[in-house]
Amino acid sequence: MFYQWFRFVILIIVTLFLTISCRPSESINHQPNLAPSNPSHIIISASPVPTPTTPGNQKNTTPIAEDTKLVDIQSINKNIVVDIRYATTNNFLKKQLYPEARCVLRYAVAKRLAKVQAELAKDQLGLKVYDCYRPLSVQKLMWQVLPDNRYVANPVYGSRHNRGAAVDLTLINRNGKELEMPSAFDTFTPASHRNYIGGSSESRKNRQMLEDAMQKQGFIGLSTEWWHFDASGWENFPVMDVPFHNIPRS
Repeated sequence: MFYQWFRFVILIIVTLFLTISCRPSESINHQPNLAPSNPSHIIISASPVPTPTTPGNQKNTTPIAEDTKLVDIQSINKNIVVDIRYATTNNFLKKQLYPEARCVLRYAVAKRLAKVQAELAKDQLGLKVYDCYRPLSVQKLMWQVLPDNRYVANPVYGSRHNRGAAVDLTLINRNGKELEMPSAFDTFTPASHRNYIGGSSESRKNRQMLEDAMQKQGFIGLSTEWWHFDASGWENFPVMDVPFHNIPRS
């Protein structure tokens, strides 16, 4: 009897041992594998991982106060010719939008433009500006007439002109005559695009010469308008709606 009872106990122990050893191993930290089979569908968080700032990698993108003030370009360089079209009726709106013909820019931008003028003067050339700072209220009027962000910035976001960090301009010779370009100013057609291959070879050469001179001083051309250039760092300046009569001439 004792022998049968002993075999019965041994059988129970063996059965329990085999049952436990055959179960899948689990951990309290086990996580199911949720990774998709196609790696290209992995979603990455849109929130960037913050980079620790140390004296070695800290970058200051805020302009100093002197660079942010609005100045009249002719207080910086009187040789730049001013032909502000929106102070006349000679523009695509056929109406005067500015009360006076002034090229106003951020001081840092105006200094760069003065350097472009100085370099061009070595080749008996110069700059004629069509538009510089543009109040936001005027931007809204333009958008009502031409709501096409290829040529007019949506006032909801503001234009680089509204920041005082963009300029529309062309080249002139030593007699003040405009050099030939692929299109006239504010001609909103493919001929105004920077990659336009039509027109005369002389006009394309002049367009490239203007672009090269501007890029050398940190200006970036707009792809749809050969005359439009943004100053690098334009995003550091806020959109403004300051009237011209509140901006000093010197």
